[in-house]
Amino acid sequence: MVELNGRSLTIDEVVRVARGGESASIAGSALGRMKISRGKVEEALRGETAVYALNTGVGLLANVRLEADGIEQMQLNLVRSHCCGVGEPLPADVVRAMMLIRANILAMGLSGIRPVVAERLCDLLNSGITPVVPMRGSVGASGDLAPLAHMALVLIGEGEAFLSGERGAAAECLQRVGLEPLKLQAKEGISLLNGTQAMLAIGCLQLHDLNELFQSAQIAAALTLQALRGTSAAYDERLHAARPHPGQVHSAASLRELLAGSTRHRSSTSVQDAYCLRCVPQVHGAVWDSLRQAERVFAIELNSATDNPLLLEDDFVSGGNFHGAPLALVLDQLAIAMCQLAGISERRTERLMNPSLNEGLPAFLATKPGVESGLMMAQVTSAALVAEMRVLATPASACSIPTSGNQEDFVSMGMTAALKLMQSVTHCRMVLAIEWLTATRALDLRGDRSVSPMLDAARSAFRVACPEWEGDCVLSGVMADADEFLAKIEWASALNVPEVAHA
Repeated sequence: MVELNGRSLTIDEVVRVARGGESASIAGSALGRMKISRGKVEEALRGETAVYALNTGVGLLANVRLEADGIEQMQLNLVRSHCCGVGEPLPADVVRAMMLIRANILAMGLSGIRPVVAERLCDLLNSGITPVVPMRGSVGASGDLAPLAHMALVLIGEGEAFLSGERGAAAECLQRVGLEPLKLQAKEGISLLNGTQAMLAIGCLQLHDLNELFQSAQIAAALTLQALRGTSAAYDERLHAARPHPGQVHSAASLRELLAGSTRHRSSTSVQDAYCLRCVPQVHGAVWDSLRQAERVFAIELNSATDNPLLLEDDFVSGGNFHGAPLALVLDQLAIAMCQLAGISERRTERLMNPSLNEGLPAFLATKPGVESGLMMAQVTSAALVAEMRVLATPASACSIPTSGNQEDFVSMGMTAALKLMQSVTHCRMVLAIEWLTATRALDLRGDRSVSPMLDAARSAFRVACPEWEGDCVLSGVMADADEFLAKIEWASALNVPEVAHA
């Protein structure tokens, strides 16, 4: 059970609830704060002061004062009118993460909503109801309005949801698990919609995957170094102490551990290795530093109030905490970092294939070059994926388009950055899977077991999922198996490889 208090939610807890099915609840201390802030909202409703989105319209209509009988209707209308998402539904784990983070932020007690609203989000999580939330339609300010509106729609018994893998009407899903639809009261619609929770949900889950991908890239590089009879001299601790970027130091140390105990010696024909081998700590290390920066930003955002207005002491304060710029920039940076990780991997793969560069291995790692093409086309696929990743690395955060009658005249495009990152991570994993296929095949063709014990364990585990093969075969199936292996394995625990340290 993950207990939400608005102050201590972690990325690991998000992953556990979103993917592991762990339950969530609102802490008693948070319920107390929410009750106090709700009392202040009800007091404001009895007064004459205009409060944004409480007794006024929203956006460009903020100067329109609402009559008492229109206040609750406006909150309902907000949810319905903002359900303008398009495209395929977001993955279930993303929507579950989004619900959890939104509940946590409401638990801060700064939104002025009734505790039951946050509790009902937990009820959905715990009963396995996942709202159908279309992927596209958010510009990342005033937060992820459309995705959050589709999430909120299920709370009021409208829209669609998944339950036990089946898609159906939200009202029927609620009925099946014994939940009543909520009737939104003053301020509750706007408090469900304002915020960065869709882009943050994607960011947290992708960051978790990227930590695993980073380690699989380290192992891939070490396997390739061994297959190409390279040298680990460029990973010397003293060298990296002379340029002590944290990621560079970490990558080099991890590589030294991975290669420890190897009896394979460098080729006598080369004074030093090509950049794709020699500069792994510098390139992978820069990626690691980007992951740590994202981790810091996401950790702050998980426990930050992002709706508008906020109830601060006795004041309703309108501001822009829903703006996604802090996340958008980091999400864009991660997509660029993925280009680095995949790009250098593709170069290592090409070097393993190229008979002019691969230290005596057969061309394209074919057993009968000419009669067979070997892994020639796998490298072509890798190149195609890297090319697409370069397009996906184009920053979305630099592409604001004004919305809402020019009231929201500079937006973050953070959700666009998040969606691009999801694609980029998928492509990067396949590029690395192709390098694993290539490096392990090269080692098999060498016909010896002189790699380090840690790399031998990694290769053995990989061979269970992707056994050796003879001659040419349909590579797409083999590549899919390799990709699935990288997606499922938990490196540190499964193979006893150096763990990815966290800031």
